[in-house]
Amino acid sequence: MSHLILVRHGQSLWNLENRFTGWVDVELSKKGEEEAVKAGNLIKDLNIEIESIFTSYLTRAIKTLELIMKMNKFKNLSFTKAWELNERHYGALTGLNKDEMKKKLSEEKVHELRRSWDKPPDKLDDNSIYHPNNINIYKDVPKDKIPNTESLKDTYERVVPYYERKIKNKNKNILISAHGNSIRALCKYLFDLSNDNISKLEIPTGNPLLLEIKNDKAKSARYLDAERAKDLLEF
Repeated sequence: MSHLILVRHGQSLWNLENRFTGWVDVELSKKGEEEAVKAGNLIKDLNIEIESIFTSYLTRAIKTLELIMKMNKFKNLSFTKAWELNERHYGALTGLNKDEMKKKLSEEKVHELRRSWDKPPDKLDDNSIYHPNNINIYKDVPKDKIPNTESLKDTYERVVPYYERKIKNKNKNILISAHGNSIRALCKYLFDLSNDNISKLEIPTGNPLLLEIKNDKAKSARYLDAERAKDLLEF
């Protein structure tokens, strides 16, 4: 038996402004920093030895992880950054306010674009300042791997193969600091969730999800901050 701790980054500045963020690199808000510190203390209270750590290329996930590591005073541990663990790319919605888009497109349409399994938003223009090709942190990512929009299915198809290649066979206690949709993709795999049920799974910011892993599947799961826990589905 091993443990996997999944942490969605603390609130970011664009979370605070209710904007679609995706692959854009934004900082944590003050509240997000506080959430990360609390997450670190909750993980410390588990008294579980973390042996491998992974995160995405994005500052909000990396800084969340660094604050968690500081609270735990991990010794001799580095972490692996993988673009495959990035948030879902929101295409042409990137940078736009979610409430304004509900007024423009309808609440039902925005919900479909956010939560449907295989319906991506329109593509983001290559010349946009928000396109990954124009963001320096992606300079070493192969151009043919960089998306200009993604559905949750697309996100799953990069997150899960990376997990299978680099993480699942370690048989260690592992911490991943990532994003709402990359964690949602992992949970679909680990809990064998249907395409419909995965849309119902909520991933709160800065609240560690502790999974017990057996035979490469989640045997149990619970959020460490019970007061901020979203309801987990009946698996």
